[in-house]
Amino acid sequence: MTVYFPEHDLPALAQALAQRPGGRLVACLCADWCGTCKEYLVAFRGLAERCPDDCFVWIDIETHADRLGDIDVENFPTVLVQGVGAAEPQFYGTLLPHIETLERMLARGGAMHAAGAGAPDVLGWLAPGAGLHRP
Repeated sequence: MTVYFPEHDLPALAQALAQRPGGRLVACLCADWCGTCKEYLVAFRGLAERCPDDCFVWIDIETHADRLGDIDVENFPTVLVQGVGAAEPQFYGTLLPHIETLERMLARGGAMHAAGAGAPDVLGWLAPGAGLHRP
C-alpha cells in the first residue's frame, strides 16, 4: 500500500477510500520543515505496507491550512484514525514518534480511546461525494 499526499494524489486517494468502506483513514498531520516528521514518514510508509486494508495519508498542515480549518497542532506527529464509513474519529492526537505506538493502536482497532473534540473533517475533504456512509 502507498502513502497518499493530497497535493498530488487527491483523485487516487478518493478512489482508494471508496474502495475501502470497511477500512480506516490513517492520516498523519505534519509540517515540511519538521525533521521528526521527515524521519517518521519512512516508518509511516512501512506501516502502510503492513496494513493494506487501511488508507494512509500524509497531510502537510501548512500546505493544507485552508482545508483543515482552525486546528492547533502543537506537536508532531499528530495522527487521525477514522473508519472510512464512521462519523467520528477513533483517535486524534499527538503520538510519540515511534511507529510501534501507532501500529499497536491500529492492531487494537475498536479498543482505541475515542477522539476528543477538535478533530478536523479530513474525510469530508478527501472524499467529498464519494458515496461514503457518513451519518
